[in-house]
Amino acid sequence: MSQTSAVTPIKHALDDVLEFHWMMDMLQTVDVGIVVMDRDFTIHIWNDFMESHSGLKAADAKGLSLFKVNPSIEPAWFEQKTKSVFDLKIRSFMTWEQRPYLFKFANYRPITGTEDFMYQNVAISPLTSANGKVDFISMMIYDTTDKAAAKKQLEALQVQIDEASELS
Repeated sequence: MSQTSAVTPIKHALDDVLEFHWMMDMLQTVDVGIVVMDRDFTIHIWNDFMESHSGLKAADAKGLSLFKVNPSIEPAWFEQKTKSVFDLKIRSFMTWEQRPYLFKFANYRPITGTEDFMYQNVAISPLTSANGKVDFISMMIYDTTDKAAAKKQLEALQVQIDEASELS
């Protein structure tokens, strides 16, 4: 075996570790909440978005039940919402129109924002392991406050126009 061919697997392994590192860094710093949970809804990943908006450090959230971290989530409802994700390996969604938020985070733009809290869309995805089983799910929380505020303003304007046209 030549020295060059022995170096190649080591270089590939190092490249894989470096790629994993920057991918984890990206997951931590993306402007989307990411929570990874197991079948018991124990939190395994709580990214920087979640940390900064909830005030709960990742180290403190890890190992806790989602329902302990956020008691406003009804366990039976959430278990039903995630059943198809675990069992059928399909994604599940919640929009701000169905439920304004899953986590009641303050609107972080209090001067320019018109809303008191962050409106959210949530996507729940299966995380399939190497053996094909889904033992973990990821939840992505998207801030849709700007869209929600714009739609609410448009609806209020439409009501004003309708009322004005009734008076004419």
